Amino acid sequence: QVQLVESGGGLVQAGGSLRLSCAASGSIFRGNTMAWYRQAPGNQRKLVALITIGGSTTYADSVKGRFTISRDKAKNMVYLEMNSLKPEDTAVYHCNTPVDGTSLVRWQWGQGTQVTVSS
Repeated sequence: QVQLVESGGGLVQAGGSLRLSCAASGSIFRGNTMAWYRQAPGNQRKLVALITIGGSTTYADSVKGRFTISRDKAKNMVYLEMNSLKPEDTAVYHCNTPVDGTSLVRWQWGQGTQVTVSS
């Protein structure tokens, strides 16, 4: 069973930066699109950034120009570089593989990593 482990979150002031990492127990990254999601208290989990097998990226409008998703196939890792952070970026961040054409994901959710941005 695939296990996803997110790390790199923390408390940061508005305008600061963080780099999130996602590791998996199996070599799932090489053959799958990967995405970062976030869930703020009281809200639904939402897709933030996506990277395809070929390296194409897509971002939610709210993070365009501030966040960068990348992958290291050799290390089986996916990253989310977050700059110019805002208080509204506060959430638990998760990685996963989206199922094409749906809001579903392929793998069981990991614990996520908490990002808190203070004003």
